[in-house]
Amino acid sequence: MQTFFRYNWMVREQWYEWCEEVSAEELLRPRIGGVGSLLQTLLHIVDVEWSWIRMLQGKPDFQENFEEYRTLERVQELDRRFRPEVETFVAAWQDSMERRPFTEKRPDGSVVVDTWGEVMRHVIAHEIHHVGQLSVWARELDRKPVSANVIGKGLIEPETTDEPN
Repeated sequence: MQTFFRYNWMVREQWYEWCEEVSAEELLRPRIGGVGSLLQTLLHIVDVEWSWIRMLQGKPDFQENFEEYRTLERVQELDRRFRPEVETFVAAWQDSMERRPFTEKRPDGSVVVDTWGEVMRHVIAHEIHHVGQLSVWARELDRKPVSANVIGKGLIEPETTDEPN
């Protein structure tokens, strides 16, 4: 679990760097699909990750207003504010939490019960999905997207052994 959260954070930081080379106008330009613009998508990724973690902890949640985060710097600032809470929760993850029930009351009055493990994997997949959208939009701008490759990022240290592969 922790490996893929670290992967998402690493790739997100690389997208922030990528965005530094793009004009504010392009970062804010409405795109087809997704939640709007490149910048709105990054804000959405940060907000949704934090929101789900807070809900699992039984803490209050609220949705950030994009009008307050219309620059890359403001989105990064929010990420720096939210991430420590998320990192602490992810670092404390134990296998015993996998099947813990998470009950969600929907606006229509229905109740859905999932597991904490499902929610955590949803958070991971949610970001990967939106990073795919960022990649498509990068190509539309004739720019190379951030690599989605997990291999080569040093996320898992190999065992040291004297045996050849």
